[in-house]
Amino acid sequence: MAAGRFTPGHLGELTAVVPFELVDAVLVETRTARRRLRDLPSRVEVYFLLAMCLFPDVGYRLVWDWLTAGLAGMPVACPTAKALRDLRRRLGNAPVRRLREVLAGPLAQPGTPAVRFGPYRTVPFDGCSSQKVADSERNRSWLGRTIHHGYPEPELMTLVETGTRALIGAAFGPTAEGETSYAGRLLHLLRPDMLVLWDKGFDGNGFLAAVTATRAQVPGRLRNNRCTPDLSRLLDGSYLSVIGTVALGSGFTSGQRPCPRFRSIALGVAPARSGSGRTGPC
Repeated sequence: MAAGRFTPGHLGELTAVVPFELVDAVLVETRTARRRLRDLPSRVEVYFLLAMCLFPDVGYRLVWDWLTAGLAGMPVACPTAKALRDLRRRLGNAPVRRLREVLAGPLAQPGTPAVRFGPYRTVPFDGCSSQKVADSERNRSWLGRTIHHGYPEPELMTLVETGTRALIGAAFGPTAEGETSYAGRLLHLLRPDMLVLWDKGFDGNGFLAAVTATRAQVPGRLRNNRCTPDLSRLLDGSYLSVIGTVALGSGFTSGQRPCPRFRSIALGVAPARSGSGRTGPC
């Protein structure tokens, strides 16, 4: 634990994940470290913003109280809610964004279960559009107002690691832009040893070509209206096919690269167990 005015700057045991040295380096890199030593130094401000993410349902003052709950008997600043609000605005989002870029990534060790399929690390794309943000003029001008809800809702797309649920990357913005657009911003994070999972709706020619260019493997679903030609039937029931053409830049032509391999799978609904009241896919 730091001393003096830096004492409140911590996250308990999580400080080992976000150490002082990393926070200080990010502040210098983003040019947000202030030369003047205030009662609330820049490092403390960063840890306060991180604590707000851990306790999203409470106000500024209560977050600060929880952050300093274990510091009884030590000289700790007692800022007002307005001071903490001004702190957040003064610091901006650059240091937190840079921290995410440094810390985000796969966490699985060689023995971690449910993170690999054969030699490949399984990494799904997952989207969400149910998060709400403050109904401010700035948010409305950027995100617009939804039809059914009063609060603006951004579209969030993440790339995560199965098993550990580690966040590898994230992109968000107005829902009108679409999931595949935000997923496209995360393709630089894919590696040849990754097996990319996604649901139907990500099978546009351009997006498939971009994913294939990363040399990651893709066992993705196609929409029902995609008609893929059966070029060669294989013994296991799957078949080779082509999506797009060279003119579209898909890179899937059999003369240059291996064709995609398809399998038609029918999913049914199993009856719920007695008293469970639930159904699910077979």
